Amino acid sequence: MKRLIFTAMLCIAASYSFAQTTPTDSTKSTTDTVVTKKGLKVKFGVGQDVPYVSVNDNDTTYHQHSKAPGFSFGITFSRIDLGFATLIDNGSFTLSDKNKFLSYRQAKTANFGFDVVQFGYRFNSAFKIYVSGGFDWTNIRLRQDITIQRNAPVLTFVPDSIHFSKNRFSSSYLRIPLSFYYRSHEDSRGNYFRLVAGPEVGILLNGRVKQISDERGKQKFDDDYHFAKLRKGVFVRMGYGIMGIYAKYYFNDMFENSPDQQGLKNFSFGLTLGF
Repeated sequence: MKRLIFTAMLCIAASYSFAQTTPTDSTKSTTDTVVTKKGLKVKFGVGQDVPYVSVNDNDTTYHQHSKAPGFSFGITFSRIDLGFATLIDNGSFTLSDKNKFLSYRQAKTANFGFDVVQFGYRFNSAFKIYVSGGFDWTNIRLRQDITIQRNAPVLTFVPDSIHFSKNRFSSSYLRIPLSFYYRSHEDSRGNYFRLVAGPEVGILLNGRVKQISDERGKQKFDDDYHFAKLRKGVFVRMGYGIMGIYAKYYFNDMFENSPDQQGLKNFSFGLTLGF
């Protein structure tokens, strides 16, 4: 997890520019017109991929970009989510007796994800819709010295007599969100407010228990651990510039074929970059 976060931070600057150029708009033009009147120069044209209007009053230059409608497709590294994961037990943030073994350290229970490919259609400068694909991890830092069992008929644990300095219970998903994207007009610095929301589907890739102790060292155990094979939820992202906040909620239970965990759901929130 730490390696993934570190890699993401290194890639943010490069990915932001890459994400802007990789998805290719189907409509491009190259025109350039200059109008001068009473010391005020107004320039109409196309810079790189998009038309623009530039107004220069000899003191301050304002830029107003507009993008033509069209389809786009490409490889990207964007919508980088880093936040906290929270378990909701039948509408309560307090775990029931049947789920007490999943008691976790909130400050160390994290959600991390990003998108790597997208396809969409831009209606105008303010609105577009796109479907994307990426990866999403939820890492639960367990408080108790227990071991979640593999290949069990239901979600099962056994208590351990040793102390784990790290006892992490995690899941990884292929995420496929459908995004409805809105952006405001640019301000004088070229930044704007963005709001993105929509449904998201997740396909389970793997479940894992990772433990570290003095007695056993570092251990990893992989299994599906009854995590939902297909999860369905909604998300929202909003922010200014390349940074914002996000929240995600999944409607179906975190675990399947495990009656004691019925009604246990996942909610995540935090910071998002490059969206």
